[in-house]
Amino acid sequence: MDEVFSANRAELCGEVAAPPRFSHESRGIRFFTFPLETRRLSGASDTLNIVLRERLLYEMPLEEGDRVRVAGELRSFNNKSGVGNRLILTVFTRELLSGGGEDENHILLNGTVCKEPMLRVTPMGREICDIILAVGRRYRRSDYIPVIAWGRQARDIALCPVGTQLAVRGRLQSRAYTKVIDGQSHERMAFEVSAADIFPL
Repeated sequence: MDEVFSANRAELCGEVAAPPRFSHESRGIRFFTFPLETRRLSGASDTLNIVLRERLLYEMPLEEGDRVRVAGELRSFNNKSGVGNRLILTVFTRELLSGGGEDENHILLNGTVCKEPMLRVTPMGREICDIILAVGRRYRRSDYIPVIAWGRQARDIALCPVGTQLAVRGRLQSRAYTKVIDGQSHERMAFEVSAADIFPL
């Protein structure tokens, strides 16, 4: 591929699934979050976490059911509360626009393999490779992004050692699963980038 990928770019178009709510405050700036629902070609839906500055909500107030376009970056942080997933993925909004046509979900990443890739076979017999990419951010910080590759790409990427630089083009997806803790079942939601194209740089 001759397409040049940015280090971290997310472009989404979908429907606001719930009103924005306060998330946190950092350096005197208030941040809000809301779920954005995007549909796949198969008809299945992904519900994705969007984070944005309060200023963007002043400029464009949002309500449930509104259609919006979001451009920004994929971010991760460790949930230390002990409740829910340990790794949380969000899209940090740089640009928010009203409306839009068909649902979109595009992720472009450059990152470094930071954990040994794991090749496995699904119950349906499909080969899949799980990778964790460290994607650089300003101020010497990194986001740790789970990525999955399929089929021949999965077999190729499974051979990449830790430290390999990869470029990824894909979609951010949500996946429900059940985790058993102390004999009790808990519903959880996992987020990962499903790679359409992935290759060493």
